Amino acid sequence: MIIGLDVGGTHTDVVLLNQDGLVEALKVPTDTDDLFHSVLQALEKITAHVDAAGVSRLVLSTTLTTNAIVQDTIAPAGMIVSSGPGLDPDFFRTGQHYYPVPGSIDHRGRERKPVEAAAVEAAARRMTADGIRQVGVVGKFSVRNPGHEIAIRRQLGDRFERIFAGHRLSGRLNFPRRIATTFLNAAVYPLHRDFFQAVRKSLEKRGLAVPIDILKADGGTMNFNASIDSPCETILSGPAASVAGALAADPGPDQCLVLDVGGTTTDMAVLVEAAPLLSPAGGRIGPHKTLVRALYTRSIAVGGDSEVRVAEGRPAIGPRRRGSAMAFGGPAPTPTDALVVLGHMQAGDRQRAREGIAEVAARLNLPVDQAAERIFDRACSAILAAADEMVAAINCRPVHTIHAFKEGLQVNPGRMLVMGGPASLFAPRLQALSGRPCRVVPRPEVANAIGAALARTTCEVTLVVDTEQGLATAPEENFSRRVTGAYSLEEARRDALELLEKKALKRGARPEDLELEVVEEEVFNMVRGFSTTGRNIRVRVQVKPGVIGSLKGDL
Repeated sequence: MIIGLDVGGTHTDVVLLNQDGLVEALKVPTDTDDLFHSVLQALEKITAHVDAAGVSRLVLSTTLTTNAIVQDTIAPAGMIVSSGPGLDPDFFRTGQHYYPVPGSIDHRGRERKPVEAAAVEAAARRMTADGIRQVGVVGKFSVRNPGHEIAIRRQLGDRFERIFAGHRLSGRLNFPRRIATTFLNAAVYPLHRDFFQAVRKSLEKRGLAVPIDILKADGGTMNFNASIDSPCETILSGPAASVAGALAADPGPDQCLVLDVGGTTTDMAVLVEAAPLLSPAGGRIGPHKTLVRALYTRSIAVGGDSEVRVAEGRPAIGPRRRGSAMAFGGPAPTPTDALVVLGHMQAGDRQRAREGIAEVAARLNLPVDQAAERIFDRACSAILAAADEMVAAINCRPVHTIHAFKEGLQVNPGRMLVMGGPASLFAPRLQALSGRPCRVVPRPEVANAIGAALARTTCEVTLVVDTEQGLATAPEENFSRRVTGAYSLEEARRDALELLEKKALKRGARPEDLELEVVEEEVFNMVRGFSTTGRNIRVRVQVKPGVIGSLKGDL
């Protein structure tokens, strides 16, 4: 059996699956001030009557790190940056404890200026005096040669609880994003560590010694132990769970729009040929642009429990959520109250819902039922408008990284997959307003948790080869070896895929679920005078996001 758990803004959903499909599903209210409690309560409830020996896997999707970054409640973290010539690294300052130090490695991995040990020592002393416990270390071209990052890390020794080196977090170039990625990993580490320990202790109490995976921003998973080394990969796992839920529902071979309508937000994404679209550069969270491999998703603050206001003579939905709908004891009218008033939803206190909508109706100078219709239409229209904006933004990019490298692709989803608690109520109106066929996924109220449970382990590897120097490197994997001038793109492909398979298995992948593919490859000749002196080869490979095939049955 597999347990899948997804923390949403309103509810924490948890499911128990076996080979025949869904065994049990339940929801607990999400306490946004204490997500630990929400997760542990859900785990305790779903395992209360379960034989521990029968559980083979647990997958968690949590908004813990995402919320901490967005709400700026992350721990203070230090940064030591070695950049060399070019833009002043102060342009990318992450906070007070940020120390550029002299030292330079060029774009081909050759040292131009050694790291200044005295500057590193001075930074270390200041951070120690300020009580900093986590530090990130970044060199501009560390993916070509991590020597400076390794030297700085070695000099820092054991003076800090955790040191994150940029070259171990991503094999992709982009100095500002590398700084942001390394900083966020250091800053969310204490929170993720405490979460890790709390989940472990909770499971031990239940006698569950099972492999634990955590959902990542790319819709795949990594084992919990590996997540300690790169906790920032767990950001944006909420929208990723929506995509995983859609994949578990077998979305078909065409283009489709995925909408997850929750109580607080609506998450959206696009699937092309039954595969999710990935952000080309990396995920963005709040003001931080990162190199974290992430799905191309969008979230808007419109949900069933969003507060309804009147602005400029018409209903405005969200962005604030003040609690449950008035029909369920909340303090402010919501789209859910509109559904109750219209008779589309039978649960809840209809009189309380009507009282809330009546306040809005009076300001709109409309009958209550007509105001409820207007509110519901406004909520659906806001979701569809945001989806159209997302598709337009995707089509502004010249290249899209999906399950295969595609150029010039135009995205135009012809249909929608909808999930979330109110999915069956929203779907008919979304279809009517958009003109697109709209299908509700099986068990829409817990589809995210099902998707998390079935998500396969994913990861990527970038291999860079300089035949003139006779070197092939993948610093993220701690890989480096000598090559001859005859080393080819085919050999680079083979080596990259071998590294990827080893990495995926180490992160918890099952051999039968591995779908390895090349997503990017480049070859440049290096010319001096009138002669070719070598080639620069770059290959990026990935495990294709998807779901565990053997458990994709009747849900």
